[in-house]
Amino acid sequence: MISTAVTLPVFLQRSALAIDNPFEYRDTAGRAGVPEDRVLVVVQLGGGNDGLNTVVPFGMREYYQARPGLGIDEKQVIQFKDRGATGIGLHPAMGPMMELIEAGTLAVVQGVGYPNPNRSHFKSMDIWHTASPETEGQGTGWIGRYFDNTCKGVPGTPGSKEPGPNLCVTIGDQAPLATLGGTVQPVAFEDEKLFRWAGAELHPDVASAYARINREGVIAGVEADSPAGFLMRTAMDAQVSSDQIRKAVATQPLVSYPGSRIGKSLRMVGSMIRAGLKTRVYYTDMSGFDTHAGQQGQHQRLLGELAAALAAFHADLQQQGNSGRVLTMTFSEFGRRVKQNAGGGTDHGTAAPMFLMGDRVKPGLIGQHPSLSKLDDNGDLIYSMDFRSVYAAVLEQWMGANAAAVLGKPFKPAEVMKT
Repeated sequence: MISTAVTLPVFLQRSALAIDNPFEYRDTAGRAGVPEDRVLVVVQLGGGNDGLNTVVPFGMREYYQARPGLGIDEKQVIQFKDRGATGIGLHPAMGPMMELIEAGTLAVVQGVGYPNPNRSHFKSMDIWHTASPETEGQGTGWIGRYFDNTCKGVPGTPGSKEPGPNLCVTIGDQAPLATLGGTVQPVAFEDEKLFRWAGAELHPDVASAYARINREGVIAGVEADSPAGFLMRTAMDAQVSSDQIRKAVATQPLVSYPGSRIGKSLRMVGSMIRAGLKTRVYYTDMSGFDTHAGQQGQHQRLLGELAAALAAFHADLQQQGNSGRVLTMTFSEFGRRVKQNAGGGTDHGTAAPMFLMGDRVKPGLIGQHPSLSKLDDNGDLIYSMDFRSVYAAVLEQWMGANAAAVLGKPFKPAEVMKT
């Protein structure tokens, strides 16, 4: 399906469908200071990932005091090597991610959060999506505003008469708030087999009209700037988008991906990157991290699936020759409480780690692990890195954008990228 996450009918949302063009076009590559071929892949860990059992502070005695039945045994923790990470390691299910760290392609940003943290799934996720902890009702997401600020006038946006590329593609049944802007909206689909243009199925004349549009641009006698011409170009764009995305995803990947949901999603993203789609941002998610009870087995499975999928995705990009132009970022709406609960799980907390993967990241641990002896008034972690500093680094140092314009005010970029 195509999701624009707005109330007007899809066929009227010309600005909402930035479709990959079979003809020559000008994209953000033509704008000064904007990297022409870089891609951002966002992986959302829905539910609130337990950061303390992901990046494990096994050297802090308070960790085991707070989690007598849930703490990861020091002997099982995968410890960092020669990176100044004494007393810090990864969950034992994350072996493939430690291999990426040792290979120099994975960064672990510790203690990421924001002031006055909200422990509601929906509100906190909205805060991460909009990058606006201080305001209510923000209608656009930070990625959407990136496109609004950086891609004005490019094909597929208001003010342009040309069809344009799929600037943002999301894997899921609807587009997340983070990707919604005022001018460019993402294409969203969960199953590439269902993502097809249905115009020809509505009426046989539509297929005939599409063929003429493809040959002639518009039907003879119809002005290009007229509403009819607008709808004709939109129909052509929808057909092209459907065909190209399904063709790309159907391509056999160069490596074997795990069969998990996140593995399948990243396989589709890898295939679209390999096919040369001019997409700047891909967005997917992984759910199940709300581990209030029976956390140990569930969290181990989730982290294992994430690690295997990320490792396969990076290996695929390397085989393609694209690992140098793709940055992958993970985040979760919050971490968990320091103390385990009576159900063998953890409740909603605050700060948690983010991961950045790519050839140009600074590998290993970045920032300070939150203290376990100095907690906030609720007994939760005090964040050590504002998530908007990470966004600022991604926007400025990777995407070539004005981070202050996107985020609403300046933030010092986190030191996560190689200079």
